[in-house]
Amino acid sequence: MNYLKIKMKFRKFVCACLALLFCCTAVKAKDLRDLQQAFVDLKFGMFIHFNIPTFTNHDWPDPDADPAIFNPQKLDCNQWAKAAKSAKMRYGCLTAKHHSGFCLWNTKTTDYYVMNSPFKRDVVKEYVDAFRKEGLKTMLYYSILDTHHKLRPGYITRAHVDMVKAQLTELLTRYGEISALIIDGWDAPWSRISYEDIPFEEIYRLVKQLQPDCLLMDLNAAKYPSEVLFYTDIKSYEQGAGQHISKETNQLPALSCLPINKYWFWKESFPDTPVKDPVEMVKNNLELFNKAYCNFILNVAPNRDGLIDDNALEALKEIGKLWNDNDASIPLPEFEPPIISSNIAKHQPVNSSWSNDMYIMDFGNDDDFGTSWRSNKEVSTPWYEVDFQSYRSFNMIMVYDKRQYIRKYRLLYEQDGEWKTIVSDANNRKVKIHRFDRVWGGKVKIIIDESSAPPFIGEFGVYDEQR
Repeated sequence: MNYLKIKMKFRKFVCACLALLFCCTAVKAKDLRDLQQAFVDLKFGMFIHFNIPTFTNHDWPDPDADPAIFNPQKLDCNQWAKAAKSAKMRYGCLTAKHHSGFCLWNTKTTDYYVMNSPFKRDVVKEYVDAFRKEGLKTMLYYSILDTHHKLRPGYITRAHVDMVKAQLTELLTRYGEISALIIDGWDAPWSRISYEDIPFEEIYRLVKQLQPDCLLMDLNAAKYPSEVLFYTDIKSYEQGAGQHISKETNQLPALSCLPINKYWFWKESFPDTPVKDPVEMVKNNLELFNKAYCNFILNVAPNRDGLIDDNALEALKEIGKLWNDNDASIPLPEFEPPIISSNIAKHQPVNSSWSNDMYIMDFGNDDDFGTSWRSNKEVSTPWYEVDFQSYRSFNMIMVYDKRQYIRKYRLLYEQDGEWKTIVSDANNRKVKIHRFDRVWGGKVKIIIDESSAPPFIGEFGVYDEQR
């Protein structure tokens, strides 16, 4: 694969697509909050894990599995759409590309794709056409981790970034309105691909340029506090990975996902293994989530013929009978816009007032919200400082007050040897976010004037948002 050629072709392709988009799109993009509300109001959708893993009996197959094994001879996306409709689902989401890098559309970026299989049909196109025919919204799943193309830790190059952008550009310019992209394999402990390796803000802005009304949600945002949207338009929870939304306290637009079978992709045992109980799906998922600003997406995996098994079809029909989908929309509460920029304070040199035992200042900017810098109880006015070692521009600061002990504080920056105040505030929010006009400085500091106990700072973030 010649990634330099991909890079050149991609740039020309994006320029052409953007020119066409700006010429043809006169309608103003909807407000993000309205889009988030509309997503929550969809309530229920079908996740469709269908890709080359379907033909291997493994969710993570050999990265070099031969495309010749992909041959769903009875593929019928209309059956999928009708099954979704029978459960009163309102949208679908297909795995256009999973972790092993096989593309289900007619891409120009790689030869590892559906047109190089015996099937030779664009599955993404057939899927969106079938779901729209039934009046259902269409979304796509896309994995950043791509083991076939060596888009994995230690191997990532700028050519990989260009490939991701080229593939997303194809998906967002060929298939009409895509209501959301569900991204996976990014900033997860098992993928270890950071938001700097594949730059989040760069990808996010490309998506919004191509389709301003397309939501971007990262399935791996669970490591971040539940009070704020970090690197996603919708907070996601994968139940099988132990991620569970608080139905009592959630205040963000959210998504919870679960497979109707034991695994995400089809396995040979599926036709003869009971699926999850429809009553359980309705009573303990749909009904409760919909009261907590959370959309529920249930995965149904087509088999190697490209059809949904009979036991899953029957369960979906039963869900449709059991679920009373007449509840009015619940307006979302107020919340901060998503944080999408890189944290420029991450892993920078830091200083602080006296720390408590081993919990020294490095724990406050280690990109781990589970650790924290802790002030020693003898310190009356604790402070914490990030040293950039050169001047940086920034316009947002986030303080994760892990125990919510901080009551009054000041944020300052250093310029030409003088400390200047950005803001003085008094609140006990767990995640304290301050957006302000861009400034330049070499250091940033928080001074804690009042706290109910020695403070814990889980993360101190500094960002230079594009606005």
